[in-house]
Amino acid sequence: MSNRIGSRAVLTLTCLGAFGLATAVAQKPAAPAAAGGRFIQPDPIDFNDNQGWTQIFDGKTLNNWDGPSDVWHVEDGSIIGVSSDAHPSGTTNIIWRGGEVGNFMLKLEMKLEGTGANGGIQYRSASVPPQTRQIPPDRLAQMTPEQKERFQKNQELLKKHAKWNLTGYQGDFDYNNRYTGQLYEQDSPRGIIAWRGQVVETVENRKPRLLAMLGTSDELKAFIKPGEWNQVEIIADGHTLTHIINGHVMAVLVDTDPKFYRAKGLLAFEIEGGGDLKISHRNVWLKKLP
Repeated sequence: MSNRIGSRAVLTLTCLGAFGLATAVAQKPAAPAAAGGRFIQPDPIDFNDNQGWTQIFDGKTLNNWDGPSDVWHVEDGSIIGVSSDAHPSGTTNIIWRGGEVGNFMLKLEMKLEGTGANGGIQYRSASVPPQTRQIPPDRLAQMTPEQKERFQKNQELLKKHAKWNLTGYQGDFDYNNRYTGQLYEQDSPRGIIAWRGQVVETVENRKPRLLAMLGTSDELKAFIKPGEWNQVEIIADGHTLTHIINGHVMAVLVDTDPKFYRAKGLLAFEIEGGGDLKISHRNVWLKKLP
């Protein structure tokens, strides 16, 4: 890798170690250094230490949050999105209208209920018209009436919720934890860029390149709690984007592709998926970085 990319990647991983974010949440602090020693261990992870952070959801109202009211509401101190077969949400978002985010740290707790639940955190994103799909006639002829009805309903929902359609980086999260923790780019030809367990570099006119492994997907999946509250953190610092769940780094992207890289944009929570599902978000804190 080039010296510039290498230095940034090394700096990022060094900073992660300094924050203590790559170790277990319940880890006990190491023994203090000997008196007069220069080298000391960092303080242990404290997710509830909010000094220097700003709370961007008050736990009671949707002030500064904007999403379709038939999908999103506040309940028990959480921003909640709901969807069902009878009243599907389609793919849509609730957008924080407190300003754009550039370099920042974000932390919150998320819980997904319902096996079809799929959500995520959009950041440095932009509003775009939804991409409607056209089904080839031969495939359309093979679809059941139920499949045709579902497809048509999804297209109608895209139009209905067009105001909240976004493109940009996403910290992915799904109930079955197939994709949870990865870096996905919504409404973009790049799609999944950094899978769970990967440190990935992107440059212009080349395929994404694997720089390092953080562990296997299954090893990291073991730290994610299906159907329970999970502590989720995102660090966006320049071209380096880091996803953390329950104190474990899940994916890192060093994005230097000028065609797709975004330095700032909107922050939002996403919902999609089939069946009865519920996605909850609470204790939402933001820290802006220089």
